[in-house]
Amino acid sequence: ELVTSLRGTIGEEKNLFSETPEHCRQITLRHPVITDLDLARIKSSSQKNLTAKTISTLFDPSGTSGFKDSLSRINKEASEAIKEGHSILILSDRGVDETHAPLPSLLATSAVHHHLIRKGERSKAGIVVETGEAREVAHFAALIGYGAAAINPYLAFATIRNQISLKEFETDIAADKAIHNYLSASHKGILKIMSKMGISTIQSYRGAQIFEAVGLNQSIIDEYFTWTPSRIGGIGIEEIGREYISRHSFGFGTKRNSANLEVSQGGQYQWRRDGEYHMWNPNTIASLQHAVRENSWDSYEQFADFVDQETRILSTIRGLLDFKKPNNPISISEVEPAKKIVRRFATGAISLGSISREAHETMAIAMNRIQARSNTGEGGEDHSRYTSDPNGDSRNSAIKQVASGRFGVTINYLTSAKDIQIKMAQGSKPGEGGQLPGHKVDEYIGGVRNSTPGVELISPPPHHDIYSIEDLAQLIHDLKNANPEARIHVKLVAEAGVGTIAAGVSKGHGDVVLISGDTGGTGASPESSIKHAGLPWELGVAETQQVLVMNDLRGRIVVQVDGQIKTGRDVAIACLLGAEEFGLATGPLIAMGCIMLRKCHLNTCSVGIATQDPELREKFTGKPEHVINYFFFIAEQLRKIMADLGIKKMDDMVGRTDLLDKRNLIEHWKTEGVDFSQLLHMPDVPEGVARHKIIDQDHSLEKALDNELLKDATVSIDTGKPITITKDINNSYRTVGTILSHTIAKKYGEDGLPEDTISLDFSGSGGQSFAAFLSKGVSIDLKGDSNDYFCKGLSGGKVVIRPHEKSTFTPEENIIIGNVALYGATGGQVFIWGIAGERFAVRNSGAEAVVEGVGDHGCEYMTRGTVVILGPTGRNFAAGMSGGEAYVFDEEGNFESLCNKGLVSLEEVSEEKDLKDLKRLIELHKNYTGSKNAERILSDWNSMISKFVKVMPEDYKRVLAEREAQQEKKTVSANG
Repeated sequence: ELVTSLRGTIGEEKNLFSETPEHCRQITLRHPVITDLDLARIKSSSQKNLTAKTISTLFDPSGTSGFKDSLSRINKEASEAIKEGHSILILSDRGVDETHAPLPSLLATSAVHHHLIRKGERSKAGIVVETGEAREVAHFAALIGYGAAAINPYLAFATIRNQISLKEFETDIAADKAIHNYLSASHKGILKIMSKMGISTIQSYRGAQIFEAVGLNQSIIDEYFTWTPSRIGGIGIEEIGREYISRHSFGFGTKRNSANLEVSQGGQYQWRRDGEYHMWNPNTIASLQHAVRENSWDSYEQFADFVDQETRILSTIRGLLDFKKPNNPISISEVEPAKKIVRRFATGAISLGSISREAHETMAIAMNRIQARSNTGEGGEDHSRYTSDPNGDSRNSAIKQVASGRFGVTINYLTSAKDIQIKMAQGSKPGEGGQLPGHKVDEYIGGVRNSTPGVELISPPPHHDIYSIEDLAQLIHDLKNANPEARIHVKLVAEAGVGTIAAGVSKGHGDVVLISGDTGGTGASPESSIKHAGLPWELGVAETQQVLVMNDLRGRIVVQVDGQIKTGRDVAIACLLGAEEFGLATGPLIAMGCIMLRKCHLNTCSVGIATQDPELREKFTGKPEHVINYFFFIAEQLRKIMADLGIKKMDDMVGRTDLLDKRNLIEHWKTEGVDFSQLLHMPDVPEGVARHKIIDQDHSLEKALDNELLKDATVSIDTGKPITITKDINNSYRTVGTILSHTIAKKYGEDGLPEDTISLDFSGSGGQSFAAFLSKGVSIDLKGDSNDYFCKGLSGGKVVIRPHEKSTFTPEENIIIGNVALYGATGGQVFIWGIAGERFAVRNSGAEAVVEGVGDHGCEYMTRGTVVILGPTGRNFAAGMSGGEAYVFDEEGNFESLCNKGLVSLEEVSEEKDLKDLKRLIELHKNYTGSKNAERILSDWNSMISKFVKVMPEDYKRVLAEREAQQEKKTVSANG
């Protein structure tokens, strides 16, 4: 909220290159969703050049001709209103009755918006939408995105008032307060959408059209939603009119008594017997669970038949596709075996914490048994799982995810991976970070995530070390250094332009790109995030394959896909569109016993999967065999399809869109305009251009300075004998110390080496990601400066940085390291004689650090550790900080105005423990760096201590108090 605003204006927009009093003749709106009273004030405005004209958006529902005629009418009336001098146009659908139906509010808004643009009149008037249709955040965002300056959802307000009068709410709340809460939630939702898209002001979002249409034909796009991408065609104005007349008829067409009026169940978010179709429903869940528990092929075929009915129900794009079966099918015995196919499968990124330990480990065991890959999710992993069980099973997840929160991301965690996955976005909630409620963070989960049990954990929406494709390439390089044997994944969301990003991933030396579809499962998304974000994976995979092949980049990268893949048919279509690996998440959870209660965030899952409650976890009955059976069923169904298509190996199947065609759908009135020419396009490229992955990426690790360090430190690593290595350094050496740390972690695991076993003395400039993931036992003393991402993911190492002896500047007044230092650090110590850039110690999870000053957003999203700042801070300090402690030397007395106190309180440093810790760290800082500021503070400690402010997260303080009370209770009980 610091850098975003919903404040906007409505009225005529004058010439930007001049200033006159007339420029001010606009109405300022604090928010775009307005009350009935706000609208009444706008309507009653009589000031010159600031009057409003109401245009009815109703039409005659007796036929579809009236629908299109009304669109032309409102366009004409809008132009006439502007000629009459009105600068506010109110598009209103009030007055609906049996003979008057409302135009779709989004269609009406966009129609007027683009009509005025074409006429050169758009800047002469603002658009207000008075509608009973819009009620959700996504509705408001779409209306604003297509030109609306304000929306009055009058029917939503009336509904709230009606519910209050009928006492339908559990709490006693006044109607005005309930409406205020509704508006507040709506505005926060709009703000979240804007921030996800990187847009700061509502005026920038207005008319930006950051959407893609799925299922609209080009004629309606050109006329009413100009410039909006729509890649598969679909319905036109005739079909939309018919749909709306049908809806109107449902409400008014039959003479019915209101007492027995049946209202549709809806079921958008929760399955209802007569409501919206859900692909996971009682039939599909029961048949799959019976199949995997009994190892019954017949039950699996029944499950696949239920799922593949979507070809009739038309709930997915793949349901509109069919296979072109050639005349030369082959015997299934010629198709590669299922045990080879299943190695291409992975389970989705489901974090330990969001689901129980038992469920998480069961999936890992299953996937390791069949040489496939399970995924940690972003919650870290217990390092005891890196050792095989006595029976030979491995609970080690092959894919280690690195998300924006960096929970549990240590050098040991990365070293134990076969794949490391950078989660750029999540298909089910693109652009959003995760959130784990405090009641799900028990002692075990807190330990795994390097956080405090009981304290809520928040992931920032973006990776703070990725602001460009070059930054992404840097993170790929960092993680490859952290584990040279692992493949580096990048997880993207299917959206328009994802192919270009995938090309950037390939050029940035990513080994795998994952295209995640919009229907992917999530156990704890806000309901406002589940719908209307992301695109079906079919569009994303097709675009990715086409762009990579056209640019001859496909041969060096694997394309993986996930998002509601359930059957061998789904896998076959994904492969023909361009994917060669396949992720499933909800399906394996169903196989282990999930019954889709949709209570994942409440910690009350009755089958022991999405809970940390010990009693509920005992109810978990899933077995690795259930998951294994499911994946082999999928592989066998896929083999049958491959045999029918005459394909022996999956590599030969990748990108063969010539084997797909539009299904004959003449039985459905909405499908005539569907056009799959873009989706099924096969790029015409020279012979020899690969259509699937054939070579490995060149990560150029042989150029790393760590290769020299390893040669010098080999004996020390093997024997533990201390060694000091001295070298000059420059900023062309990136990620220094990381391969060395990987080697130590590979040999010694989480314990690393004893403190100061390997001492590295550098002189010069450290490059990007200096000392990233530095392990225990490695100490670095750098005389010079360093670039961005300094000590990223610090894993127990110690780093001292100070100006060179010959430097002439004052360290306390100059920046010595770049932005985003200590991002996701889990342990270790850092002492910086100089000022750090922005986002210092973002998501710190355990490191101790002392620095002379920081830029904006210091200690953002921090969960553990201690940070001491001996000088000035920038704005927004401690935003999202839920754990750990920070001490700020507030000599100027202005820190409170710079601190974000949303989650923290500011306190004096008075407790004995705090005083000891603070003094200890400042003394270490003075001894290691020679800081004159530290020396000054220590020399007058008793008076200087009053100038320190302790930043204490409220949630963290509460948990510590509860623990102390419990300990006192135990002590009293023990003493009788």
